[in-house]
Amino acid sequence: MAVERTLSIIKPDATRRNLTGKIIAKFEEAGLKVVASRRLRLSQADAEAFYGVHKERPFFKDLVSFMISGPVVVQVLEGEGAIQKNRDVMGATNPANAAAGTIRKEFAESIEANSVHGSDAPETAANEIKFFFRDLDIVG
Repeated sequence: MAVERTLSIIKPDATRRNLTGKIIAKFEEAGLKVVASRRLRLSQADAEAFYGVHKERPFFKDLVSFMISGPVVVQVLEGEGAIQKNRDVMGATNPANAAAGTIRKEFAESIEANSVHGSDAPETAANEIKFFFRDLDIVG
């Protein structure tokens, strides 16, 4: 399996509850390496741009409001099959459907406040990483 990079966001519900370290530990235990990381607060314009693919969906405004409600931690994870591995560690979007031991099963408050975001494909990962990081920021 090829070494990949993927974007991970630790969402406001998790940073508010000081779960950043516990969540990062789960990624690292799964063999993923954090090669870039920043804690920031998204502006409304940034959140709208990042989640623009969902602009026509009924949940878009609530998603943007949630994502600007507090700080997030954006990070680049690297490892063999990183995109799928990240998604496996996160668990299903709906925490009620997430497997035991996954981040969303253990830490999510709801389907919206589900603690983490992860890229879903190589092209998405590349675009999402570029949204937050310059090549110089990523150190493997």
